[in-house]
Amino acid sequence: MPAWLPRAMILALALYGCFRLGSWAFDQLIGLLTNILIAFFLALAIEPAVSRMATRGMRRGLATFLVSLGVLIFGVGFVVLLGSMLAGQIVDMVEDFPQYLDSVINWVNETFHTSLSRVEVQDSLLHSDWLQKYVQNSATGVLDVSTTVLGGLFRLLTIFLFSFYFAADGPRLRRALCSVLPPARQAEVLRAWEIAVDKTGGYIYSRGLMALISGVAHYILLVILGVPYAPALAVWVGLVSQFIPTIGTYLAGALPMLIAFTVNPWYALWVLGFVVVYQQFENYVLQPKVTSKTVDIHPAVAFGSVVAGTALMGAVGALIAIPAVATLQAFLGAYVKRYAVTDDPRVHGGHGRRRGEPVISRIRRAIRGRGDR
Repeated sequence: MPAWLPRAMILALALYGCFRLGSWAFDQLIGLLTNILIAFFLALAIEPAVSRMATRGMRRGLATFLVSLGVLIFGVGFVVLLGSMLAGQIVDMVEDFPQYLDSVINWVNETFHTSLSRVEVQDSLLHSDWLQKYVQNSATGVLDVSTTVLGGLFRLLTIFLFSFYFAADGPRLRRALCSVLPPARQAEVLRAWEIAVDKTGGYIYSRGLMALISGVAHYILLVILGVPYAPALAVWVGLVSQFIPTIGTYLAGALPMLIAFTVNPWYALWVLGFVVVYQQFENYVLQPKVTSKTVDIHPAVAFGSVVAGTALMGAVGALIAIPAVATLQAFLGAYVKRYAVTDDPRVHGGHGRRRGEPVISRIRRAIRGRGDR
């Protein structure tokens, strides 16, 4: 046996053990790492406001607390307003359910010449097996729902604390990171940090502005149609359609359509048509003008980044995919060397050969050119 073989085997076993230990630790800490990543991007988003308040003489910790408190109050107020709206609408729908059921039964009786009654339908529903199973499953799932809610609250608290520390101690964190790097690398790290702050803040700014415009437009429509809870529905449409990529518009429009349907079924069609038309206006007119100076990403790249982020990290990846790709694109654009593009018709979508020229003529011209040489 060679003298190096035992040491090589011990080294291989040690490396394999370290790999398994690292994999186990990563699996156990993936939730915490995800929360830290979300908190970091949230800190980047509020960094411009905190820095602006700090430059005016306010302590950075107090400025971070005020900005975070404003974000928290807005989020809690939105959830409470939306929850009260949904609760009131559900109560109204439950109270009006007998009327809906009577209208449906009358339509069925007139159309199919049947003799159904509401009492028979209600008895059949109350004594059905699927309703009993649903009630049993709901009763057993109360504990799971409570655990999920408590876990979500703890996760939000963790994200809030980490984002507060990242924003409040941003300069100290940058100094600690640069202290272990040579001067040349320090400039690159600070430049990357500045690009990340600009792109993340620009993404939040552009999305917030488009959410405001979308909310106002849908609020006007809902007020004209006389749909209840128009302010809450407008805020819902504005935020969900902008901060949930790709499918956010259709998820946001589903709730106003449902509420409008309870008022008049034709109003739901009006809301659907307005959502579709406004989406086209936003995609081709509003969004290019708003995002041209903040987050200039090609729509295909944005869609691909959202799909990749969803595949890697789920909903969290979908939310942070666009600012992350914008930061990477800006960073590469600052360091990748570019050259002047040659003046060729094929670059502009043209053809490099003469239109209508036969293939035989091109071959003869090529042979003639070689003969002249």
